[in-house]
Amino acid sequence: MNISEAARHSGLSAKTIRYYEDIDLVAPATRGANGYRQYDAKAVEELHFLARAREVGFDLTECRQLLELQRDHSRQSRHARQLVLQKSEQLQSRIEQLLAMQQVLQAMAQRCRGDEGPECAILEDLSGPSEAEGKP
Repeated sequence: MNISEAARHSGLSAKTIRYYEDIDLVAPATRGANGYRQYDAKAVEELHFLARAREVGFDLTECRQLLELQRDHSRQSRHARQLVLQKSEQLQSRIEQLLAMQQVLQAMAQRCRGDEGPECAILEDLSGPSEAEGKP
């Protein structure tokens, strides 16, 4: 199948597929007599695998590791589990950071009168030291 069909079946864009080939994440597609990329079922399965891995938050380095495990028939599942648990911990940490950011934003909004006057607690807060730096 051509790249647009592979894109449709894998859930990736043609641009992303070409990029994955450029960075050697996946093997370059074979070329037909007309010079167009041709993808077999195995290639599309790998592309779908990558789309799914990206969908759940894995970065390209992690995707490379997972794809290597997928290709290795003598793999040990504990390696994949370890990668997933590490990603889960990273996401939990990021969730906590985002919640803290949200709380700061909500507190800023509460301190602002939101009227037609020029005084704005939000702009004053953003001009001052960050929460990490601490207030004087």
